[in-house]
Amino acid sequence: MDTDTQYGYDTIRIRRHGQTKVRECPFLTRFKACPVRIRPCRRRVRVRHQYDTGTRGFSPCWCFLGEKKTRPGIKQLHIEEQLLRTSSENWCIVNDGTNDPTVVMGVSGKPAELLEIESVLDDQVPVIRRFTGGGTVIVDHGTVFVTFICNKEAVPNLQPYPRPIMSWSSSLYSKVFQGIGDFHLRENDYVFGNHKFGGNAQSITKNRWIHHTSFLWDFNVQNMSYLKHPKRAPAYRSARSHLDFICRMKDYMPRSTFMDKTVEATETQFSLRPIQLEAIRTCLEAEFCPSSRFLTNEELEAAAVALQS
Repeated sequence: MDTDTQYGYDTIRIRRHGQTKVRECPFLTRFKACPVRIRPCRRRVRVRHQYDTGTRGFSPCWCFLGEKKTRPGIKQLHIEEQLLRTSSENWCIVNDGTNDPTVVMGVSGKPAELLEIESVLDDQVPVIRRFTGGGTVIVDHGTVFVTFICNKEAVPNLQPYPRPIMSWSSSLYSKVFQGIGDFHLRENDYVFGNHKFGGNAQSITKNRWIHHTSFLWDFNVQNMSYLKHPKRAPAYRSARSHLDFICRMKDYMPRSTFMDKTVEATETQFSLRPIQLEAIRTCLEAEFCPSSRFLTNEELEAAAVALQS
Protein backbone atom coordinates (compact mmCIF):
# COMPACT_ATOMS: atom_id res chain seq x y z
CA MET A 1 0.00 0.00 0.00
CA ASP A 2 1.41 3.35 -1.10
CA THR A 3 0.31 6.94 -0.59
CA ASP A 4 -0.13 9.77 -3.08
CA THR A 5 -0.93 13.42 -2.62
CA GLN A 6 -3.79 15.01 -4.51
CA TYR A 7 -5.13 18.52 -4.04
CA GLY A 8 -3.29 18.80 -0.76
CA TYR A 9 -4.88 15.70 0.76
CA ASP A 10 -3.48 12.22 1.23
CA THR A 11 -4.92 9.41 -0.82
CA ILE A 12 -4.32 5.69 -0.57
CA ARG A 13 -3.09 3.54 -3.44
CA ILE A 14 -4.11 -0.07 -2.88
CA ARG A 15 -2.58 -2.84 -4.96
CA ARG A 16 -4.60 -6.03 -4.95
CA HIS A 17 -4.29 -8.98 -7.38
CA GLY A 18 -2.17 -6.92 -9.77
CA GLN A 19 -4.67 -4.06 -9.97
CA THR A 20 -4.25 -0.61 -8.51
CA LYS A 21 -7.02 1.46 -6.97
CA VAL A 22 -6.71 4.94 -5.52
CA ARG A 23 -9.07 5.98 -2.74
CA GLU A 24 -9.30 9.06 -0.59
CA CYS A 25 -8.38 8.74 3.03
CA PRO A 26 -11.68 7.75 4.74
CA PHE A 27 -11.24 10.64 7.16
CA LEU A 28 -11.91 13.06 4.30
CA THR A 29 -15.39 11.81 3.49
CA ARG A 30 -16.56 11.44 7.07
CA PHE A 31 -14.76 14.17 8.96
CA LYS A 32 -13.99 16.60 6.09
CA ALA A 33 -10.33 16.81 7.11
CA CYS A 34 -7.74 14.16 7.81
CA PRO A 35 -6.54 14.61 11.43
CA VAL A 36 -3.24 12.84 10.77
CA ARG A 37 -1.07 11.98 7.81
CA ILE A 38 -1.55 8.61 6.17
CA ARG A 39 1.80 7.26 7.31
CA PRO A 40 0.87 7.15 11.03
CA CYS A 41 -2.56 5.80 10.06
CA ARG A 42 -0.85 2.95 8.25
CA ARG A 43 1.59 2.32 11.10
CA ARG A 44 -1.17 2.04 13.65
CA VAL A 45 -3.54 -0.07 11.57
CA ARG A 46 -0.94 -2.35 10.01
CA VAL A 47 -3.49 -4.27 7.92
CA ARG A 48 -3.34 -4.19 4.14
CA HIS A 49 -7.08 -4.34 3.48
CA GLN A 50 -8.08 -1.95 6.22
CA TYR A 51 -9.39 0.63 3.74
CA ASP A 52 -11.79 -1.69 1.98
CA THR A 53 -15.05 -0.32 3.38
CA GLY A 54 -18.13 -2.47 3.27
CA THR A 55 -17.73 -4.54 0.11
CA ARG A 56 -18.27 -7.90 1.83
CA GLY A 57 -21.64 -7.26 3.42
CA PHE A 58 -20.30 -7.11 6.98
CA SER A 59 -21.41 -4.51 9.49
CA PRO A 60 -19.11 -1.47 9.43
CA CYS A 61 -16.90 -1.04 12.48
CA TRP A 62 -14.55 1.82 13.37
CA CYS A 63 -11.19 0.53 14.57
CA PHE A 64 -8.83 2.51 16.82
CA LEU A 65 -5.38 1.08 17.49
CA GLY A 66 -3.72 3.02 20.26
CA GLU A 67 -0.10 2.91 21.24
CA LYS A 68 1.56 2.38 24.58
CA LYS A 69 0.87 5.26 26.98
CA THR A 70 -1.94 6.50 24.72
CA ARG A 71 -4.82 6.26 27.18
CA PRO A 72 -4.58 5.99 30.95
CA GLY A 73 -7.11 3.45 32.22
CA ILE A 74 -9.78 5.87 33.46
CA LYS A 75 -9.82 7.90 30.24
CA GLN A 76 -10.21 4.82 28.10
CA LEU A 77 -13.11 3.65 30.26
CA HIS A 78 -14.77 7.06 29.92
CA ILE A 79 -14.44 6.93 26.14
CA GLU A 80 -15.78 3.38 26.00
CA GLU A 81 -18.81 4.16 28.14
CA GLN A 82 -19.61 7.25 26.12
CA LEU A 83 -19.35 5.32 22.85
CA LEU A 84 -21.62 2.63 24.29
CA ARG A 85 -24.29 5.04 25.48
CA THR A 86 -24.21 7.87 22.95
CA SER A 87 -22.93 6.40 19.66
CA SER A 88 -24.93 4.32 17.22
CA GLU A 89 -21.93 2.79 15.45
CA ASN A 90 -19.79 -0.29 16.05
CA TRP A 91 -16.31 0.11 17.52
CA CYS A 92 -13.18 -1.95 18.06
CA ILE A 93 -10.53 -0.44 20.34
CA VAL A 94 -7.11 -2.03 20.74
CA ASN A 95 -4.90 -0.21 23.23
CA ASP A 96 -1.37 -1.09 24.22
CA GLY A 97 -0.93 -0.67 27.96
CA THR A 98 -1.09 2.16 30.46
CA ASN A 99 1.69 3.86 32.38
CA ASP A 100 1.11 3.34 36.09
CA PRO A 101 -0.07 0.15 37.82
CA THR A 102 -3.79 0.56 38.48
CA VAL A 103 -6.36 -1.71 40.11
CA VAL A 104 -9.61 -1.91 38.14
CA MET A 105 -12.68 -3.34 39.89
CA GLY A 106 -16.05 -4.37 38.49
CA VAL A 107 -19.08 -2.21 39.13
CA SER A 108 -20.16 -4.30 42.14
CA GLY A 109 -16.71 -5.11 43.51
CA LYS A 110 -16.07 -4.64 47.25
CA PRO A 111 -12.58 -3.33 48.10
CA ALA A 112 -12.44 -5.06 51.50
CA GLU A 113 -13.02 -8.46 49.87
CA LEU A 114 -10.81 -7.97 46.84
CA LEU A 115 -7.84 -5.80 47.81
CA GLU A 116 -4.97 -5.78 50.26
CA ILE A 117 -6.07 -2.29 51.20
CA GLU A 118 -3.19 -1.37 53.49
CA SER A 119 -0.64 -2.17 50.78
CA VAL A 120 -2.70 -0.30 48.19
CA LEU A 121 -2.82 2.79 50.42
CA ASP A 122 0.83 2.60 51.46
CA ASP A 123 2.01 2.37 47.85
CA GLN A 124 -0.62 4.84 46.56
CA VAL A 125 -1.92 2.46 43.91
CA PRO A 126 -4.95 4.00 42.12
CA VAL A 127 -8.18 2.00 42.29
CA ILE A 128 -10.89 2.40 39.62
CA ARG A 129 -14.46 1.16 39.79
CA ARG A 130 -15.45 0.63 36.15
CA PHE A 131 -18.92 0.72 34.61
CA THR A 132 -18.95 -2.95 33.56
CA GLY A 133 -19.23 -6.13 35.60
CA GLY A 134 -16.56 -8.79 35.94
CA GLY A 135 -13.73 -9.25 38.39
CA THR A 136 -10.75 -7.26 39.63
CA VAL A 137 -7.51 -6.87 37.71
CA ILE A 138 -4.34 -4.83 38.03
CA VAL A 139 -3.19 -3.29 34.75
CA ASP A 140 0.03 -1.60 33.68
CA HIS A 141 2.35 -1.27 30.67
CA GLY A 142 2.27 -5.05 30.24
CA THR A 143 -1.49 -5.15 29.62
CA VAL A 144 -3.16 -5.09 26.20
CA PHE A 145 -6.78 -3.96 26.07
CA VAL A 146 -9.27 -5.03 23.39
CA THR A 147 -12.82 -3.71 23.37
CA PHE A 148 -15.84 -4.37 21.16
CA ILE A 149 -18.79 -1.97 21.34
CA CYS A 150 -21.61 -3.07 19.06
CA ASN A 151 -25.24 -2.67 18.15
CA LYS A 152 -27.33 -5.73 18.95
CA GLU A 153 -27.84 -6.52 15.26
CA ALA A 154 -24.16 -6.05 14.32
CA VAL A 155 -23.29 -9.76 14.57
CA PRO A 156 -25.86 -11.97 12.81
CA ASN A 157 -27.66 -14.48 15.05
CA LEU A 158 -25.82 -13.31 18.18
CA GLN A 159 -28.16 -13.09 21.15
CA PRO A 160 -27.27 -10.04 23.32
CA TYR A 161 -26.64 -11.97 26.54
CA PRO A 162 -23.38 -12.63 28.41
CA ARG A 163 -22.80 -16.27 27.47
CA PRO A 164 -23.50 -15.89 23.72
CA ILE A 165 -21.27 -12.81 23.57
CA MET A 166 -18.50 -14.69 25.39
CA SER A 167 -18.86 -17.63 23.02
CA TRP A 168 -18.67 -15.29 20.01
CA SER A 169 -15.57 -13.57 21.35
CA SER A 170 -13.85 -16.88 22.09
CA SER A 171 -14.47 -18.04 18.51
CA LEU A 172 -12.90 -14.81 17.26
CA TYR A 173 -9.82 -15.24 19.46
CA SER A 174 -9.57 -18.88 18.41
CA LYS A 175 -8.49 -17.47 15.03
CA VAL A 176 -5.90 -15.27 16.77
CA PHE A 177 -4.41 -18.15 18.76
CA GLN A 178 -4.81 -20.89 16.18
CA GLY A 179 -1.95 -23.35 16.62
CA ILE A 180 -0.58 -21.41 19.63
CA GLY A 181 -0.95 -22.92 23.09
CA ASP A 182 -4.06 -24.73 24.25
CA PHE A 183 -6.40 -21.75 23.95
CA HIS A 184 -9.99 -21.93 25.08
CA LEU A 185 -12.66 -20.19 27.13
CA ARG A 186 -12.98 -21.48 30.69
CA GLU A 187 -15.98 -20.07 32.50
CA ASN A 188 -15.41 -16.33 31.86
CA ASP A 189 -11.67 -16.39 31.25
CA TYR A 190 -9.34 -16.90 28.30
CA VAL A 191 -6.76 -19.53 29.15
CA PHE A 192 -3.83 -21.45 27.78
CA GLY A 193 -4.34 -24.90 29.21
CA ASN A 194 -5.23 -24.25 32.84
CA HIS A 195 -3.70 -20.79 33.18
CA LYS A 196 -5.57 -17.53 32.74
CA PHE A 197 -4.19 -14.72 30.58
CA GLY A 198 -7.35 -12.77 29.68
CA GLY A 199 -10.07 -11.34 31.91
CA ASN A 200 -13.42 -10.21 30.49
CA ALA A 201 -16.17 -7.80 31.44
CA GLN A 202 -19.41 -6.75 29.78
CA SER A 203 -22.29 -4.32 29.90
CA ILE A 204 -25.50 -4.73 27.90
CA THR A 205 -27.97 -1.93 27.26
CA LYS A 206 -31.30 -1.90 25.44
CA ASN A 207 -29.78 -1.67 21.97
CA ARG A 208 -26.03 -2.15 22.42
CA TRP A 209 -23.36 -4.15 24.22
CA ILE A 210 -19.72 -3.84 25.18
CA HIS A 211 -17.25 -6.66 25.70
CA HIS A 212 -13.76 -5.72 26.82
CA THR A 213 -10.74 -7.79 27.73
CA SER A 214 -7.49 -7.12 29.57
CA PHE A 215 -4.77 -9.42 28.26
CA LEU A 216 -1.74 -10.18 30.42
CA TRP A 217 1.03 -9.94 27.85
CA ASP A 218 3.36 -9.48 30.83
CA PHE A 219 2.97 -8.64 34.52
CA ASN A 220 4.97 -7.52 37.53
CA VAL A 221 4.94 -10.19 40.23
CA GLN A 222 4.90 -7.54 42.97
CA ASN A 223 1.69 -6.02 41.61
CA MET A 224 -0.21 -9.25 42.18
CA SER A 225 0.29 -8.85 45.93
CA TYR A 226 -2.28 -6.03 45.94
CA LEU A 227 -5.07 -8.49 45.09
CA LYS A 228 -6.68 -10.90 47.52
CA HIS A 229 -7.80 -14.36 46.56
CA PRO A 230 -11.44 -13.64 45.63
CA LYS A 231 -14.22 -15.41 47.50
CA ARG A 232 -16.01 -16.09 44.23
CA ALA A 233 -13.34 -17.71 42.06
CA PRO A 234 -13.83 -19.95 39.01
CA ALA A 235 -13.89 -23.63 39.86
CA TYR A 236 -10.92 -24.43 37.61
CA ARG A 237 -8.73 -22.10 39.70
CA SER A 238 -8.73 -24.80 42.41
CA ALA A 239 -7.59 -22.39 45.17
CA ARG A 240 -4.33 -21.64 43.32
CA SER A 241 -2.46 -18.43 44.14
CA HIS A 242 -2.37 -15.60 41.61
CA LEU A 243 1.05 -16.56 40.34
CA ASP A 244 0.08 -20.23 39.93
CA PHE A 245 -3.19 -19.27 38.25
CA ILE A 246 -2.07 -16.80 35.55
CA CYS A 247 0.44 -16.86 32.72
CA ARG A 248 2.18 -14.39 30.41
CA MET A 249 1.10 -14.07 26.78
CA LYS A 250 4.63 -13.09 25.79
CA ASP A 251 5.65 -16.70 26.36
CA TYR A 252 3.32 -17.67 23.51
CA MET A 253 3.18 -14.77 21.05
CA PRO A 254 4.91 -11.43 20.34
CA ARG A 255 2.88 -8.41 21.36
CA SER A 256 2.72 -6.88 17.87
CA THR A 257 1.72 -10.23 16.35
CA PHE A 258 -1.18 -10.50 18.77
CA MET A 259 -2.43 -7.03 17.88
CA ASP A 260 -2.12 -7.67 14.13
CA LYS A 261 -3.90 -11.01 14.35
CA THR A 262 -6.67 -9.52 16.47
CA VAL A 263 -7.41 -6.93 13.80
CA GLU A 264 -7.26 -9.58 11.08
CA ALA A 265 -9.70 -11.80 12.99
CA THR A 266 -12.03 -8.85 13.52
CA GLU A 267 -12.02 -8.27 9.76
CA THR A 268 -13.66 -11.68 9.35
CA GLN A 269 -16.65 -10.32 11.32
CA PHE A 270 -16.78 -6.64 10.37
CA SER A 271 -15.84 -4.24 7.63
CA LEU A 272 -13.17 -2.24 9.46
CA ARG A 273 -12.53 1.45 9.03
CA PRO A 274 -9.52 3.03 10.78
CA ILE A 275 -9.94 6.05 13.00
CA GLN A 276 -7.68 8.18 15.19
CA LEU A 277 -8.39 9.44 18.69
CA GLU A 278 -9.06 13.03 17.68
CA ALA A 279 -11.59 11.84 15.15
CA ILE A 280 -13.30 9.70 17.79
CA ARG A 281 -13.78 12.82 19.89
CA THR A 282 -15.81 14.40 17.09
CA CYS A 283 -18.25 11.47 17.38
CA LEU A 284 -18.82 12.02 21.10
CA GLU A 285 -21.50 14.20 22.56
CA ALA A 286 -20.15 17.08 24.61
CA GLU A 287 -22.40 16.44 27.62
CA PHE A 288 -21.84 13.06 29.24
CA CYS A 289 -21.21 11.99 32.82
CA PRO A 290 -19.30 8.68 32.95
CA SER A 291 -19.78 6.34 35.89
CA SER A 292 -16.26 4.84 36.00
CA ARG A 293 -14.26 6.65 38.67
CA PHE A 294 -11.32 6.48 41.05
CA LEU A 295 -12.07 5.38 44.60
CA THR A 296 -10.88 7.94 47.13
CA ASN A 297 -8.45 7.20 49.95
CA GLU A 298 -11.31 7.89 52.36
CA GLU A 299 -13.40 5.16 50.76
CA LEU A 300 -10.53 2.69 50.90
CA GLU A 301 -9.73 3.59 54.50
CA ALA A 302 -13.36 3.16 55.46
CA ALA A 303 -13.34 -0.29 53.83
CA ALA A 304 -10.20 -1.21 55.78
CA VAL A 305 -11.78 -0.10 59.07
CA ALA A 306 -14.95 -2.05 58.33
CA LEU A 307 -12.83 -5.12 57.62
CA GLN A 308 -11.14 -4.90 61.03
CA SER A 309 -14.34 -4.37 63.01
